[in-house]
Amino acid sequence: MNSPSKQSRQAWQSWISALCLGLCLIACKSLPEVDPAAPDKATPAVATTRGTLAPKQASALVSKRWASATTDLKAMALLEEEATGVPLIAGNRVTLLFDGPATMREMMAAARAATSSINLETYIFDQDQIGNEFADVLIEKQRQGVAVNIMVDAVGAIATPAAFFERMRAAGIRVLVFNPVNPAKAKGNWDLNNRNHRKLMVVDGRIAFTGGINISSTYANSSLFRSKFKKETADGKKVGWRDTHVKIEGPAVAPLQWSFVNLWVEQEGGELPNAEYFPTLSAAGDKLVRVLAGNPEGDSSIYKALMVAIQESKKSIHITSAYFVPDQQIVDALGAAARRGVDVRLVLPGVSDHSMIRYAGQGFYDQLLKAGVKIFELQVAVLHAKTAVIDGAWSTIGSANIDRRSFLHNYELNVVVLDPAFGQAMESAFNEDLRDSKEVTLERWKHRPWMDRIREWAARLGEYWI
Repeated sequence: MNSPSKQSRQAWQSWISALCLGLCLIACKSLPEVDPAAPDKATPAVATTRGTLAPKQASALVSKRWASATTDLKAMALLEEEATGVPLIAGNRVTLLFDGPATMREMMAAARAATSSINLETYIFDQDQIGNEFADVLIEKQRQGVAVNIMVDAVGAIATPAAFFERMRAAGIRVLVFNPVNPAKAKGNWDLNNRNHRKLMVVDGRIAFTGGINISSTYANSSLFRSKFKKETADGKKVGWRDTHVKIEGPAVAPLQWSFVNLWVEQEGGELPNAEYFPTLSAAGDKLVRVLAGNPEGDSSIYKALMVAIQESKKSIHITSAYFVPDQQIVDALGAAARRGVDVRLVLPGVSDHSMIRYAGQGFYDQLLKAGVKIFELQVAVLHAKTAVIDGAWSTIGSANIDRRSFLHNYELNVVVLDPAFGQAMESAFNEDLRDSKEVTLERWKHRPWMDRIREWAARLGEYWI
């Protein structure tokens, strides 16, 4: 069963969605059609600590880095840049953190080693074992003279007692509650439906963590075999949580830091204390990274990048998606890829903490299965990861789900890594999930209960708002 705090949070989310539906039904936003024009240059833009590389230098770099790729990564990168307007950043080390325990260990170790600043942005910050431990670390660093700034979403943290954040404020930490439910408490632009779903921690402007994991014991114990916080399936089987994060070092940390500072200013969070938020960054590795910060006023860059990668796929599309309620353009693109011989596999929830979202996503199974897309439902964990690896070389990890809420109404943060070696690590993680999943065949799907069909139909009616 869900904890009381999670039940409370979900009740508020449902109430907000219902209210927004009533207020804004005639003003639904739509996602853009993604059909980027052929780029007018031969090499993607590549930024470094010394500025943007000249075309000849950029061409030499990407040719070297992508020599072992099984697909034309240069063409994919060019089209993605055309669609998003965001350059690649060279010289990064990217570490895949496959579960919650590994992520929390790395994040707390980095926080304890901080000497200048810690900027933390999260949707959920629970007052539980992990939340209290994290808060204690942050309070101690603030007392040591490190500038600690926290931004937490008002709905995501609605079940967290105010006293929890007041304890941190009393220690000198700046805590900004993003987009308060009560508009009278808002300072910046207020819109009840626009939530901050990003998960980001930047330490000393040099190390960044981002992905799908919130600050909560639920996520901290998401290892498939070590989970203490478990959910019970219909047959009584206990399962944990499954999520993914990344640790980034190198020049790509700067735009991640900028995304935090920019949103803090937009929310009128007050002047940040003096600290070296943007130190000079040296190359820390060899990975090419694209940082995509999505927001309700933006141009759907995360959505566009995913669409381009799907459209340009030649070999494989392997997606792991916690809340999968795609628009028709994504469904059509996945189906078209499968029909042209691409191995399209989706790992989706077999157990979910949001049954309505799961049923809305299952409403697309017929179309996808008939097109040749293979669907697997994870059985041993509550799936919360939002990742994809395409052609074994294009990877994305972040906070954005494949649904309209993430692409149109939330502040989200994803990174794209174009690298065959990192793609192999992503494929390994995907295959581990695949082993613990059950395939949904078209024949089996045709014989599902009629009550499930009714639930799918009802959920699809409100899919825009969930």
